[in-house]
Amino acid sequence: MSSELAQDSESKVQMSLPPPPIIQSYIVGNPGPLGLSAFALTTFVLSLHNAGAGMPVGSPSNIVVGLAFFYGGLVQLLAGMWEFRTGNTFGATAFSSYGGFWLSYALIFIPGAGITSAYTETPGILSRSLTIYLIAWAIMTAIFLIASHRSSVGMVALFFFLFLTFVLLAAAEYNASSKTQVAAGAFGVITALIAWYNALSGLLTKESSYFQLPVGAF
Repeated sequence: MSSELAQDSESKVQMSLPPPPIIQSYIVGNPGPLGLSAFALTTFVLSLHNAGAGMPVGSPSNIVVGLAFFYGGLVQLLAGMWEFRTGNTFGATAFSSYGGFWLSYALIFIPGAGITSAYTETPGILSRSLTIYLIAWAIMTAIFLIASHRSSVGMVALFFFLFLTFVLLAAAEYNASSKTQVAAGAFGVITALIAWYNALSGLLTKESSYFQLPVGAF
């Protein structure tokens, strides 16, 4: 008898409880095209300077500092954070990493950071330090290249040419070779164009466009 009363009272309590609230999930758009565009434009501008397009090789490239801080840096970093929200670990890691790259690169040009002034008495060491910096990013890019092997031909091509760009930049810095710098700039322009292509393919969806661009999905 007591067990029946207990069950009856328990059922009444459950009936009196309000239904659980309905939590609506946030709809997050695809941050990929934004991150790719930020990377592409900043890389394109710097690479044209490295290639000496319309200017002597080795001309100042400080115009890229603003882009590196805000578009290639901050905006790409935000795209990486939004990729975490969509559950894309690879995109989040890549965009956040290269956003950090552009922020760190831009900081080199800021006198208040004291980075270049620290090498005033030993100017030759600066090129060696930059070589190590660029080699480290070449290694990081190689990791992304390996991790992207089942994504698409477009993404594999992007990281492949970016890897070559970093290697050539490191070689140009180490050897003080203007010809290698021009080659690095040319590969950087190709990398930027591939990134823009991938960005455009992400924007041209079935819902928003009458046609799509192939990226060669594996």
